[in-house]
Parts: sequence; structure tokens; C-alpha cells
Amino acid sequence: GTPGTGKTSFAAAFADAACRRGERCLFFSFEESPDQIIRNVQSIGIDLTPHLESGLLRIHSSRPTLFGLEMHLVLMLKEIREVRPQAVIVDPLSDLIAVGSTKDVKMMLVRLVDYLKMQQITAFFTHLIHTREALQPSDLAVSSIIDTLIHLRDIECGGEHNRGMFILKSRGMAHSNQIREYRITDGGIVIEREYR
Repeated sequence: GTPGTGKTSFAAAFADAACRRGERCLFFSFEESPDQIIRNVQSIGIDLTPHLESGLLRIHSSRPTLFGLEMHLVLMLKEIREVRPQAVIVDPLSDLIAVGSTKDVKMMLVRLVDYLKMQQITAFFTHLIHTREALQPSDLAVSSIIDTLIHLRDIECGGEHNRGMFILKSRGMAHSNQIREYRITDGGIVIEREYR
């Protein structure tokens, strides 16, 4: 997604849905502390507190620059083995670029995704694109190793600023190519009809 599109809101909605199904979810945050995430998503009607209290959700927060990529990977794999989640969130991948070259980040992601796939763990990654020229998900080798890629974007048209989403790819499934408008409300994320 691009700035302001609500990538953490979507990640939190994913975590909430997994926990409501009784699945353990591990949320790796490289931008916000657990308290910030909980407070911010409460404003859109997502309450993660019960999931944290029940033990279904664990939020692991660390600054990308705290360790090198290899140590981040080691610590993430350690947490995954300890928690044994059915779902893992990494928010955002783009912050890892601050600690390593694009090649090193690619290698780390391939190793992480391979491990998650072997363990049959569903993964949800966010990636922040600051400008159109910024590093795209495909540049991080994410596109070739994941099954579904959803693009969130800001749309300015006719004096309005709206949010849109579309499925860039979804391996092995038929999917729409239309941009759908979405709104982040105090009752959650609302996906509208196709954007016009």
C-alpha cells in the first residue's frame, strides 16, 4: 500500500478474524508498539485486547535497526516455534530495507516464507510504498513466493481523495481486476462497489 491507506488496519482485521476462528496469531510489528497498534485499531472498531488476554494473539514489536536481518530472522523463527501460530503477520516488510541490502532482504524473506509454508502457517505481509518510484513488492521477491497480492492505493480524482484496493495477483484462483473503493470507519473496514 501507499501512505495513509491503512495497512495496519487490514493487518489488525486479519489478526482479529484469525483469533475469532480460534487460531493463534503472531503479529510482528516493525513500526508501532503493541499499545499503539491496539489504541489505533480500537478507533476503527477492532478490539484486539480480548485476543491478547486469551493468549490467541501475541504482538512482537521491535525497531528494524535494533538488529541485523539475520538476527531478526532468528528471533522471528524462535517466536514462531514458541507460539506455534496458525497465522503470522509482518508489518511492514519495507522497514527491513533500512537494515540490509535489497538482496539480503530477499534472502531473508525467502527463508521466512519457506519456513511458514513448510509449517502450513498462513502469512500476511504489508509493504509500504512511499512513491511510485519506490521499491515495489516484486522487487523484494515477494511476488514470486506468495499466493495473493492485494494493492492498496490512494486515489485522487475530481477534487476527492479516496482509497482503493485491487487484487494484483492470486495464484490458482479466478479474481476480479476491478479497483474497489474502501473506507476505514469507526465500525471497521468497509469495502464498496468498484471505484468509478
